[in-house]
Amino acid sequence: MSSESQSLRAIVVDDEQLAREELCFLLGQLDGIEVVGQASNGIEALRAVDEQSPDLVLLDVQMPGLTGFEVARRLLRAGIDAHFVFVTAYDQHAIEAFEVNAVDYLLKPVEAERLTTAIDRARTRIQSARHASKPPSTEDMERLLQLMSERQGRREQLALKVADRFLLVQSDEVVHASVQDDVITVVTNSLSGTSNYRTLDELQARLDPAVFWRVHRSHLVNINKIKEIVPWFSRNYILKMKDGKGTEIPVSRSQTKRLREYLRL
Repeated sequence: MSSESQSLRAIVVDDEQLAREELCFLLGQLDGIEVVGQASNGIEALRAVDEQSPDLVLLDVQMPGLTGFEVARRLLRAGIDAHFVFVTAYDQHAIEAFEVNAVDYLLKPVEAERLTTAIDRARTRIQSARHASKPPSTEDMERLLQLMSERQGRREQLALKVADRFLLVQSDEVVHASVQDDVITVVTNSLSGTSNYRTLDELQARLDPAVFWRVHRSHLVNINKIKEIVPWFSRNYILKMKDGKGTEIPVSRSQTKRLREYLRL
């Protein structure tokens, strides 16, 4: 059987069962593509790809725990020879820059005609890679992933673990985040939970830098959620936040000048 006539093996990854089933149904209407696995989160996706070795992975962008971006990065760095199509609920304006040769995207709700176009593009790239006897360009993929993270990451929801559940919150609902004993706690007006990010640097990179300030090495605050600024010793400040407990957060000496300039204190 020639490369052109081989069926593409695909895995569908989405934490929403209905969205996953709908995408699988649409793929089932197309010739030359076989859904060989499904996954409802990033960890399951990594396992499924390892077990099934698909040609194509359709990845939801927003998932609790590992995002679609993070799953793709891990697979790329592991040398997995697969192509990726991202599935996103963001509007056309936010993602129009991402339509490059390395990867395609689908907007939710997925339209059958657009899915056909994406699969055709993926098939062309996969066949080219087979003829060239080399995997997709890791450099191109990494560059695209970085672009998508920068454009979309600051708008996306955050997954917080509260008790034994994962809850999704909009990034602008976050009042502050802190790290203690390598555990990151994120607080909104109504809840407090832990994040899967390993460091505050990683969390901060996914948030709007104009809004979220690292006022202390252990604290990240939403400057729109500051209730009161209390003068402290040595011309430093304590920030009282707008969460339910009125949490007090210290401002480091290095950040005090920036805060004064911004608030014209």
